Amino acid sequence: MQAKPDSLLSRINGASDRIKGVASRTPLVEAPSLSKEFGRQVYLKLECYQPIRVFKIRGAYNRVSQASSRGVVAASSGNHGIAVAYSARLLGKKCTVVVPETAVEEKVSAIAELGAEVVKYGRFSNEREAKARELAKERGEFIHPFDDPEVIAGQGTCGLEIAQQLDEFDSVLVPVGGGGLISGISVAVKALKPKAQVFGVEPMGASKLGPSLKQGMRVTLGSPKSIADGLLPNSVGELPFKLCRGRVAGTFEVSEDEILDAMWLLLQKAHVAAEPSGAVPLAALLAGRDVERLGGRVVLVISGGNVSLNLLKRILEET
Repeated sequence: MQAKPDSLLSRINGASDRIKGVASRTPLVEAPSLSKEFGRQVYLKLECYQPIRVFKIRGAYNRVSQASSRGVVAASSGNHGIAVAYSARLLGKKCTVVVPETAVEEKVSAIAELGAEVVKYGRFSNEREAKARELAKERGEFIHPFDDPEVIAGQGTCGLEIAQQLDEFDSVLVPVGGGGLISGISVAVKALKPKAQVFGVEPMGASKLGPSLKQGMRVTLGSPKSIADGLLPNSVGELPFKLCRGRVAGTFEVSEDEILDAMWLLLQKAHVAAEPSGAVPLAALLAGRDVERLGGRVVLVISGGNVSLNLLKRILEET
């Protein structure tokens, strides 16, 4: 993927055509209760309403549909694996997904139910990626969760929709794991709405993009930790980092308690059940640190709703 805005946007437009009828054009709605709570217009881009309850279907289907092999292999903490398995099932391809030994069981079960073989291996993203690449030598193409131009183009369709659904907005807050979602969104938003700003949100125990942008080079974490299991790659991808530089205005870090509080607030005020990774944009508003730079019209990308039932029960019991 080249860094020219026109070619990047063209690739995202192509992905939009390719995923039509598979990925949903998700709602973008104002949440009046949240707008009142935070003194600005707060809009929710509800990627938790995708068929598999997470944005990952966009990039996964765009990439898997172009795979030449009859088999695909993925490494995932859960959601990317669900998306690749779902896409492979629709396209009649065999699928293997390598997940961490600590993966959320609901996500593991969902992958298996879609017909993929699940392999549990290691705890960190670099470990399972190495295992997946080894398996791919015999089983088919490796589908990277974020460091792949077609995956990024697919995720960028979320930004394309935001720019089409809302005439004016000041900023977009996006969860950051490996950087595939925010890099794709930033390409689309900055091309179509150049005055709008794109910000990343990361857990304090897994912050990579912010330090990387400040240092001008990718930072690698030894053991990222957070309840937001979808945001735990050891580093931001090489291509996502290149695309974010010059397009992403900055990042916010949020604590574990702030993430849990944001999950509850989404349930209470918007009746949206978000997983921890999907709730981090609201956690940034809730934390209130340096939020004046966001402006008066803010879009929160609620990236997923595959929340553990045990965690959901805990949140309901403790509030």
